[in-house]
Amino acid sequence: MDGLAKLIHPARTALIVVDVQNDYCDPKGSLGRAGADVSSADPAVTNIEKLIAAARQVGVAIIFVRNWHESWTDSEAWMTKKNSSSRAAVARSWGAEFYRVAPLDDEPIINKFRYSGFIGTALDQALSTYKRDTLIMTGVATNVCVESTARDAVFLDYRVVFMSDATATADGDAIQKATLYNMSRHFGRVAATDEVLAAWSAASSHDTVVPLRA
Repeated sequence: MDGLAKLIHPARTALIVVDVQNDYCDPKGSLGRAGADVSSADPAVTNIEKLIAAARQVGVAIIFVRNWHESWTDSEAWMTKKNSSSRAAVARSWGAEFYRVAPLDDEPIINKFRYSGFIGTALDQALSTYKRDTLIMTGVATNVCVESTARDAVFLDYRVVFMSDATATADGDAIQKATLYNMSRHFGRVAATDEVLAAWSAASSHDTVVPLRA
């Protein structure tokens, strides 16, 4: 196996899908209504759909992470961090529903209340149960919730592969590129969808792979 194929072998890998929700991806969602350009979301979600389909075929664990805000999760400090009282992904609202993706019944949904999918959630426990030590990071926004989750993953001793074309941000191409550069410099490997699909296609169930969390 080459370096990437070994790193993301299905036996050790989880695909993390972050905040692919109407409020962040649909032009009718809260970001779009506020005037943000969410046009980069659709190409990224198309690649996420490809990764999800391939992951299901080869046995990669898939975990969906979503913002899920309720009155008890939104402290004054949290709501005033940007001098804004606007809310997105309110629990059980249309805006909080998944956009173009749908977990299967046995695929975990992790509800989060802050940018990182690890803060106050069962994500680490789920990964431990699945015995996965490598995370493929996808979703929105590249520089906010996907990056925050990826950083915490590194701090918790997971290996991270950050997707260049299966992540998106409404903050513009310069921010997308800056985040990918920072990820590759300090936190893990940056890869494109075609690279991951090729690596999984070449993976063999007979390969000797011992997950670190076995």
